[in-house]
Amino acid sequence: MNLSLLKPGRTGIITKVGGEKALRRHLLDMGLTPRTSVFVRKVAPLGDPIELSLRGYELTIRLADAEQIEVEECSPSLSVCTDCRSCSGCVSRQKQMTMQSGVEL
Repeated sequence: MNLSLLKPGRTGIITKVGGEKALRRHLLDMGLTPRTSVFVRKVAPLGDPIELSLRGYELTIRLADAEQIEVEECSPSLSVCTDCRSCSGCVSRQKQMTMQSGVEL
């Protein structure tokens, strides 16, 4: 699913960052990288932009940019940490993906 479809109060793990060269580089530079946990804090009244919480900071991006980012939604039954906004499912999923890729986070 695209990040633009993730509802406020929900957490997801970024699986893929798309977009053209400059846009993709810009999204990656802002910390929107694969295996990163993203919490959707708010959506503007007209739906654009959306406010995200990731890597310990808040980020607001346009809806069109959010459509370029694919995420895997975390289960709502998992507890969400109020500090980092990531659920236990995200942490275990990140470890699993790290083991498969052989890349340390």
